[in-house]
Amino acid sequence: MVMVPIPWASRRWALPYLTVLAPSKRWSDQHARRHKKLTDWARQAILQTKRWLPDRRVIVVADASFAALDLIAALRRHVCLITRLRIDASLFAPAPPRRPGQMGRPRMKGQRLPKFATVLADPKTPWSPINLTEWYGGQQRKLEIVAGVAVWYTSGLPPADILWVLVRDPLGEREPQAFLSTDMTVAPEQILRWFVSRWRIETTFQEARTHLGMETQRQWSDLAILRTTPALLGLFSLVTIWADQLARAKQGLVRPRTAAWYGKREPTFSDGIAAVRRALWYPSTLCVSRQATDIIQIPAGLLQRLTETLCHAI
Repeated sequence: MVMVPIPWASRRWALPYLTVLAPSKRWSDQHARRHKKLTDWARQAILQTKRWLPDRRVIVVADASFAALDLIAALRRHVCLITRLRIDASLFAPAPPRRPGQMGRPRMKGQRLPKFATVLADPKTPWSPINLTEWYGGQQRKLEIVAGVAVWYTSGLPPADILWVLVRDPLGEREPQAFLSTDMTVAPEQILRWFVSRWRIETTFQEARTHLGMETQRQWSDLAILRTTPALLGLFSLVTIWADQLARAKQGLVRPRTAAWYGKREPTFSDGIAAVRRALWYPSTLCVSRQATDIIQIPAGLLQRLTETLCHAI
């Protein structure tokens, strides 16, 4: 999914643009297929995206499942990868420069750095306060961070130069977390902002299940299910684009629907799809029938209220 700012919603939405089926190992074993790891599928999808956008900077934000040294080695020359980092990860200082005339293989790492648990317990750790304005649920959150450059190394895998960020909650409501970036020039605050934007993905899945019927298919054919899910995710992006066109064409056309028990300041996907339905069902060029004895005329106001209700009811 791609994170896109939606002006009329005053926030970013996660819009699907590519789907990749990643079968489990059990399914592969049952069907006698060669199993491909999740990181292998991710590498293939990310590199394909970069081929589509060769002149654009691509920033990939992923969860802890994609914090793998082999994946970092395959992607770091093409994209910026931001993901979680294990609290107990083995980090080392960068390798010292080689001396003139030094013999032997180049060193891959320097001295071992303290574990994050030691950094958290050290009273001399220089924590910096940060205020995140796009925290989970659209709230603001005050956190403390410390960052540094290191080499992430595990025996048998290629080492990775990373920029690590350690985060703690001054209130103690959340456990400390660590993140990494393969781009060493990114500000630590920006790394957190990009990673927190991931929660919009969960919102997209929830909206697609609620309003587009995703994961409610009743087909008996596996191929039918494989075709339906990508189509519904693509429909989510199309509805968003159409709603954006309506919002740009006429201010206030995409508006939040509120109730006495539910106040909503900004439009959501339900308001966007309702605006698209309203435009399709009640176009401005709609022709009315001529007056006849067998036709019951409906007042325009009543017809508009009926259309408005049906747009949100489906």
